[in-house]
Amino acid sequence: QVQLVESGGGSVQAGGSLRLSCAASGYTGSTYCMGWFRQAPGKERDWVAAVYAGGRLTNYADSVQGRFTASQENAKTTLYLHMNSLKPEDTAMYYCATGTVVASCRLQSSYKYWGQGTQVTVSS
Repeated sequence: QVQLVESGGGSVQAGGSLRLSCAASGYTGSTYCMGWFRQAPGKERDWVAAVYAGGRLTNYADSVQGRFTASQENAKTTLYLHMNSLKPEDTAMYYCATGTVVASCRLQSSYKYWGQGTQVTVSS
């Protein structure tokens, strides 16, 4: 069982930066995918970024490529999302997640455990 708690959200002006953190507890030894998702009001939850293969590989959605950077500590106790050049369309509730399925970490079906979310609001 894995518990995840996000923090670091807030309100910023367009072009600003934020760093989100996700603290993990419980057994994480079998984790393959660690990722970030986001959901705006009235919209479906979308994949944002993933860290996998023991933290050696990362992938990003086209909408955040070049602006966001995901990383994790070696012990997998904390997952980060560094967000730069924020845009109003980045406004959403951001969730971290982990999974044990050996499959593409771009797929939501690869994830089993989810955090409660942290709000990010970007104003024009």
